[in-house]
Amino acid sequence: MVKRDRVMILGVPVDNITGEEALARIEAFIESGRPHQVVTVNPEFVVAAQSDANFFQVLKEADLSLPDGAGLLWAARFLGTPLSARLAGVDIVRRIASLAARRGYWLFLLGAAEGVAEATAMRLGEENPGLKIAGTYAGSPDPKEEEEIIEMIRAARPHLLLVAYGAPQQDLWIHRHLGRLGVPVAMGVGGAFDFISGKAKRAPRWMQRWGLEWLHRLLHEPWRWRRMLALPKFAWLVIRSRR
Repeated sequence: MVKRDRVMILGVPVDNITGEEALARIEAFIESGRPHQVVTVNPEFVVAAQSDANFFQVLKEADLSLPDGAGLLWAARFLGTPLSARLAGVDIVRRIASLAARRGYWLFLLGAAEGVAEATAMRLGEENPGLKIAGTYAGSPDPKEEEEIIEMIRAARPHLLLVAYGAPQQDLWIHRHLGRLGVPVAMGVGGAFDFISGKAKRAPRWMQRWGLEWLHRLLHEPWRWRRMLALPKFAWLVIRSRR
């Protein structure tokens, strides 16, 4: 069993890991053949977990918790336990696709709006010749669809399942069905499919470097303003926890 270097942020564990180390861990999960859940933790996750015991438990039990969000890096530094790197979900999905193409792993893309998973698969295939897609399906976390989706995934037998239902639904869904899916690695990817497919535009590099992706997304999707309120709440909770 690999010893994990983890940082605790308001009780939520986050792996202190580089991109290369994360990919190596994911590859080891696949080779083991056993089911593993990967989560991409950001400040919204941490805030939501404070009032959602089920979600909190899912984050605590995840086999790999990737630090997604500049706010996490700030919080870790502020608390005196710096993280090595920010691992944005979009970037990790692209790196996973590259790994899969090299190693012959099969991907299944689940979630997002109708047609987005297919467009994402096409784009990833263009970027990674030889990439094998076991299946794509929009679907939803509605319990009425669960059995059909589980059977679809089991029949496709992918090595990696990427789920874009949005948090916390995607992570709760994976946790609830992980033992039945027959997949070595299942990971919630939030809006990654929208960005990769081109449905949504990602912030320029300079905004990413300065941790301003939230501002770019708010300007392009103003309806998200209520969700953005989690950011100042996160900062206040971190400051209060240190005091």
